Amino acid sequence: MAAAAASPANGDCSRGLLEEFGWRFIATQEDAPRIEPGTPCDRDTLAKAQAAGDLRVFVPAGLDASARERLHARLFAHPATTCAFGFRLGDATRRAVDKLLANEGFRFSALQVGWIGFGPTGARRDGWTSVASFGRAYQPREGNWRAIEAFYAGQVRGECGVGRQVAQYATQAELYGREGFDAEFDADEIVIGTFKRLRTTRSILLGSSAGEFVRDGVAEAASRDGRQAFMGLPGFIYHVFDRSKLDDLNNQAENFVVYDLSAPAAAALRTHQGFEHYNQRNREIWSLARTMEARRVRRFFERLLYERDPQLRAALSPADRDVLERMDAELADPFYGGFRVYVHRQGVKPVGFHIARLLDRNPRTPFRIELALHNVHTTLYERYVQHRLHACGAAKLEASGTTRSDAAQTAP
Repeated sequence: MAAAAASPANGDCSRGLLEEFGWRFIATQEDAPRIEPGTPCDRDTLAKAQAAGDLRVFVPAGLDASARERLHARLFAHPATTCAFGFRLGDATRRAVDKLLANEGFRFSALQVGWIGFGPTGARRDGWTSVASFGRAYQPREGNWRAIEAFYAGQVRGECGVGRQVAQYATQAELYGREGFDAEFDADEIVIGTFKRLRTTRSILLGSSAGEFVRDGVAEAASRDGRQAFMGLPGFIYHVFDRSKLDDLNNQAENFVVYDLSAPAAAALRTHQGFEHYNQRNREIWSLARTMEARRVRRFFERLLYERDPQLRAALSPADRDVLERMDAELADPFYGGFRVYVHRQGVKPVGFHIARLLDRNPRTPFRIELALHNVHTTLYERYVQHRLHACGAAKLEASGTTRSDAAQTAP
């Protein structure tokens, strides 16, 4: 990330934003700055990270402005700051998702001609305008925040891919606030529609404004970094075998954003170095499910494995109970209960719920979990930092100008 030009105002803004992220600047008589990042990614909250001694930087008292700016640039680029940003991003994600969930008018629909259904009043009333045929892409027409509000309060239909996109954009809206979200992003950077169409636009998610992508499909890097590195990341659960093995095309995949991650789940992911271990376990769970002899009732595995329906369990044969015991043991891993994702319209559920549900929907194929390409910790983080620094610098200049003007009017 390019550092701002050295000046007292820029230095104050940089330090102020770093302190908002959680860094504590401690004066020292040492000859050079010393950074003690700690492990904020492993903490539950920023307050707990600070209480544990994370995010400390020791600054020599005589450090000049230019050296301070270089230090600030190092801190903005430091992995610990990305983790600290994760606290803020996670909070924004949960605010966005909670608002989407509160809107009963945001419904699920299977793949349709219009792809996204804005109801009888049409997209324009909800603040969107079509930019591709057959409703394959829309962008805001009356402000970015106004467009997101349509999903918070309007009557809209979309499948889970649209749900994921809206959750990602809404996270940025919550992060910036109404004025910031409208000011920072052009309307054609906030595009919803088919993922293929998004790649041909300026979408900040997948288009030309996305910038640098993180390619961490099986979450090796995120698992190594810790729980806060997962917050708000997009991903998907998808079928392993080809389409000929699908019984329910509307549930061939589930797109998600990470809502939260428990400490035990994060520890399990670090131990197993990401998702690949669990993709193998998913296949074992699927194989075990195939051996059960019980007559399948509606939502059989969802009720059996996730809801743990006592009557359904009691009705199993001894052989099926042995299989169930093995499936329970697999799903007892903290990952399956502590990795919580938002999927439209399933809501916020642990990933174990989705594995059980998909055994019912598409019993002839196992499913894999992967993170999608994302720029959460690259382009979107950098744009947020630059936006905040520019806003702070502009406010300081305005305040300084007002002060000079007032002084001139009162001068003798």
